[in-house]
Amino acid sequence: MKIQIITLFPEMFEKVLGTSMLWKAQKNGIVEYELINLRDFGLGQRKTVDDTPYGGGAGMVLKPEPVFVAVESAKKEHPDSKVVVLTPSGKPYTQKTARKLAKLRGLILICGHYEGYDERILSLADYQISIGDYVLTGGELPAMVIIDSVVRLIPGVLGDENSPKDETFENGLLEYPQYTRPAEYRGLEVPSVLQNGNHGEIAKWRQEQSLKKTKQNRPDLLDHK
Repeated sequence: MKIQIITLFPEMFEKVLGTSMLWKAQKNGIVEYELINLRDFGLGQRKTVDDTPYGGGAGMVLKPEPVFVAVESAKKEHPDSKVVVLTPSGKPYTQKTARKLAKLRGLILICGHYEGYDERILSLADYQISIGDYVLTGGELPAMVIIDSVVRLIPGVLGDENSPKDETFENGLLEYPQYTRPAEYRGLEVPSVLQNGNHGEIAKWRQEQSLKKTKQNRPDLLDHK
């Protein structure tokens, strides 16, 4: 997969993409990243990428011209790539969407900044995505969230191919509690069922605990089951 990120702050991604699983995915040739500086497509000597909004209002709005040309440039070598616009007005991001994106050959992520986008920029989007009902300074952190959640689902990235199958949200429930050694710590004990080696009982316990945790922390998820 080729992941291209259009941003005014490419330096924000360098450590993230060069660390842990994301770095290994690129090292092993499974994923390729490209950071595209939107400022390179700015207008005039000052490389302008934003302007005041029509009709008045606070803040600055990203101009359409630099973004359109940046996307066209990104698509020259990868015409099949799908465009993702990170925006708080987009559809809520879910594990289901992550799985869908992980099957694509290429992604172009557009990171907004300032007060928002010229609405015409949204015509470029195959997906408009929000990672939550709150406002951030720009789209860089949401882009990192999407990259991390998508790349780990690509076959060959995780050491254990079964790892994603039991995780939170994969079956519509939160993941069951996990424990490791020691069996007792400061009076807190690992449930005995996890120590008896009976895989049938363990599977049943995990399902029960997954449902219990979902009811307590995210009952809204049960509304969709």
